[in-house]
Amino acid sequence: MEIVFRLLLRRFAALPIMMLGVSALVFIILQFTPGDPATVALGESASEAAKQLYREQHGLNDPVIVQYFRFIGDLIHLDFGMTTSPEQPITSLIAKAFPLTLQLTLIGVFLAAIVSFTLGVIAALYRDTWIDQIIRLLSVAAVATPSFWLGILLIQYFALELDWLPSGGFISFSEDPVGYFHSMILPSLALAVPVCASLIRVVRTTMVEEMDKDYVRTAIGNGVPYATVIRHNVLRNALITPVTVLGLRIGYLLGGAVVIEQIFDLPGMGKLIFNGIVNHDLHLVQGVVLTIAFSFVLVNIIVDVLYLVINPKIRSL
Repeated sequence: MEIVFRLLLRRFAALPIMMLGVSALVFIILQFTPGDPATVALGESASEAAKQLYREQHGLNDPVIVQYFRFIGDLIHLDFGMTTSPEQPITSLIAKAFPLTLQLTLIGVFLAAIVSFTLGVIAALYRDTWIDQIIRLLSVAAVATPSFWLGILLIQYFALELDWLPSGGFISFSEDPVGYFHSMILPSLALAVPVCASLIRVVRTTMVEEMDKDYVRTAIGNGVPYATVIRHNVLRNALITPVTVLGLRIGYLLGGAVVIEQIFDLPGMGKLIFNGIVNHDLHLVQGVVLTIAFSFVLVNIIVDVLYLVINPKIRSL
């Protein structure tokens, strides 16, 4: 328990530094994007005097360093500011959109984990057979498939041709549980398949390496059933690397969900960041990116803790 506490203490101590670096990078990049927030907010027909007044009221004429530290001060109070047009609290918009993105990501992670661990273990147990060859071939093909292209194919086949599932839109679970899962199946599949494919290869490789170690041959030679060795020793030791990779890929899933949400017309973080870029709403884009970055860091902290759960022998934190 002490080791877990020390791990959490170190990770959370580094969290403000990482978030400060992410906020600075995002802020600097967005300062060089074309467009004028005053023109976006007031329209092309607004007078120059009105635009100048808008810039003064919102501090857009201040030096960049002043704008940044003002943004950091608001961020400490969990205030991302207001959207450009129409003016709405960005925090409330993120609070409504983020749960959907998180649900889509978690469903994608669940699908990727179940399928990849199952197929990866099967490929390792039947290595160099036709079963292993088929699984490896499918994983190579899937890992080279972009999520957005796969999403379009899924819409074309399952929604337009077969009419089994909706092509887009979102139905909340409270309104219609069946409709909710129907609206989430295709985007979750599009998000999970490339990650699942890469994980299959990782699981197979780690399983094969673990099965070739001396302790496995010794245990089997001493009469321990093969299935018992695989279940109680090999799987436990081989899970460490795949769990690490899966934790890192959750960040990819969060970012990929932004694109997938646009394809399937889901009102998540993807729609927010798209609107922010189109309207040159720097505060909205910053709020969305920082929320995703913070979530990614938290996921990696959870993965670090899972190291100790899977293998208590790990002590080098």
